[in-house]
Amino acid sequence: MNITSMKVADLIPYACNSRTHCPEQVSQIAASIREFGWTNPVLIDERGGVIAGHGRIMAARELGMNEVPCIVLAGLTDIQKRAYIIADNKLALSAGWDDAMLRQELEALRSLDFELELTGFSMEEIDMFLADPEALSRGTKEINADDFELKHTCPRCGFEFNEKA
Repeated sequence: MNITSMKVADLIPYACNSRTHCPEQVSQIAASIREFGWTNPVLIDERGGVIAGHGRIMAARELGMNEVPCIVLAGLTDIQKRAYIIADNKLALSAGWDDAMLRQELEALRSLDFELELTGFSMEEIDMFLADPEALSRGTKEINADDFELKHTCPRCGFEFNEKA
């Protein structure tokens, strides 16, 4: 496996990529690249088709980079490429956290004045998690059905009414 430098303009994004990247996340990736360097090459096929790394390429553009490190995954069938594009993104989402270890690491980084948002967590998430270790497993926002109303509109006459959830 060799890492090769490729021009961003020569890379071909996968047109049916189902993974999305909002501008905020692309900026987070760019900040990570600025802080840590390029640590994860883009995976491409023999023709320069992007298999994994669409978000990193977007971040490279944001940073004004003309070239990015790539690994050519030779020999994959079109079906394997399509499946791996999904698997590469989904498999990482299936991982969990050791909450006690994460808390220890975040507290250590905070004590060293490290910019904690470079970890990918928002300060809201970090503050909530450090104050309440179970917050991460519950998610950043708990929804209480009593706290909101559902708005309905009659499709025939347009009458609007609210209902407690």
